[in-house]
Amino acid sequence: MRFDSLQEGTLLRRYKRFLADVQLPGGEIITAHCPNTGAMTGCAEPGSRVWLSRSASKTRKYPHTWELVDTGAGLACVHSAKANAVVREAFEAGLIPGFKDYPELRSEVKYGAGSRIDLLLTGATGTVYVEVKSVTLLCREGLGVFPDAVSERGRKHLRELACMVQVAAARAVVFFCVFHSGIDHVSAAGNIDPTYRTALIDAQAAGVEVLAWRAKVETTGIELVSPLPFSIDPPA
Repeated sequence: MRFDSLQEGTLLRRYKRFLADVQLPGGEIITAHCPNTGAMTGCAEPGSRVWLSRSASKTRKYPHTWELVDTGAGLACVHSAKANAVVREAFEAGLIPGFKDYPELRSEVKYGAGSRIDLLLTGATGTVYVEVKSVTLLCREGLGVFPDAVSERGRKHLRELACMVQVAAARAVVFFCVFHSGIDHVSAAGNIDPTYRTALIDAQAAGVEVLAWRAKVETTGIELVSPLPFSIDPPA
């Protein structure tokens, strides 16, 4: 996934979840859309260097979108929806091993109890439901965790994925897309949302697969580059 030219600035504050004030190099202060519903711990510190995209749409109230931040421990992408596109590109390119028998790919397909699966892979051998999660919370050197806030929606997705395995006889995958260059191991954030940790254990027991992959995050673009280890609990 490539970026068009991004505008660099300095973060002044994030507020109302979806807004951020940014000072541009010339001194102008603008309000940008913040495309992240999480806590963004470590990724929204005032004074951080940030990068913004700009929409050509004349109907948008806030034409700028906050894309990247220099956390001091690595560059991170805070635009969580971008993870879906990056992971889709990786599947389409055949980068993710174990899925060559599922050549057809669709996004945002309805399933479960009113949900939409991020990616649906199909082929002669069956179907794979892929739920993509963006990981940006670095809780200690090298360790990233998910979620960064209590996530009932995340638990609902886990239950629905388990149902697809048990009832529909499909494969199901939770795909942790690591959007922080300082992370090299992923775990469940049991101290933040212990019920998500439990739901993830239950989902794995039901046959849901868990993958974690590192993304190369640069101001010119983002791409998946390599798998990372995952464990339910952080390593000692």
